Amino acid sequence: MSVFEAIGHSFATVSTGGFSTRDDSIAAFADGQVEVVAMVFMTLGAINFSVHLAAWQGKRLGYYARNPEVRAFLMVIVGAALLTALVLHIEKVAETPLQALRMGAFEVISVITSTGFSMADFSLWPAFLPIFLIFISFIGGCGGSTAGGMKVLRIQLLVLQGWREIMRLIHPKAVVPVRIGAHPVPPQVVQAVWGFFAAYVLAFVVLMLGMMTAGLDQVSAFGAVATTLNNLGPGLGRVAMSFADISDPAKALSIFAMLLGRLEIFTIAVLLTPEFWRR
Repeated sequence: MSVFEAIGHSFATVSTGGFSTRDDSIAAFADGQVEVVAMVFMTLGAINFSVHLAAWQGKRLGYYARNPEVRAFLMVIVGAALLTALVLHIEKVAETPLQALRMGAFEVISVITSTGFSMADFSLWPAFLPIFLIFISFIGGCGGSTAGGMKVLRIQLLVLQGWREIMRLIHPKAVVPVRIGAHPVPPQVVQAVWGFFAAYVLAFVVLMLGMMTAGLDQVSAFGAVATTLNNLGPGLGRVAMSFADISDPAKALSIFAMLLGRLEIFTIAVLLTPEFWRR
């Protein structure tokens, strides 16, 4: 890259912003080294910055391995990248297994970190891959990072809470605390996460119905809400590459969804509550 393009892409990579100096994004460079650098720093941008600070001050990379949210985040990336690469190889989208892994890893990291850089238009990929990639954008990055989505820690707590309820059905008298690493999670934190999840799902449903009312088909409406609420960028259907040709009401809903996703719903909900404005 030129110095100008390198500076621009550095800012857009670490901030998981995804803006590029080229219309074809990272694909315009067709350089494996550029892609590897982008993948590394997209991942770092989506990791909790307090973990970066602790690792920097302690001068130990072990802080990353000991953090349960970071471990879960990296495991999801590896699993999703391998699955995507396998499908791309089986469906003959990539010429070699290495190319399939390169494409799969880049798109998975770009999507889950909500960066939105692209090597290819994943909405045209075969089988379940377009929907799969949109779904992992709901996970997002770690808390305290620049990434969007619901955040890995919340997903962890939802899964652990679900597993605890199964254990309670099997062992009704057992005390099964929800733990992140070695630390038990207070019940009020688990309740807050369930409240956030319920608000997130409700917002998604209402916005998707609004998008369909504004003229989008079901796939485009789903993609538009998913990509704006998760602050991703590329979507599905009519919004796979751009929001330019959708109606003004759909654009207005997209603006609201982007604000809702970036401020994580509750902030907007509080501002819209009359009691907040009463003295």
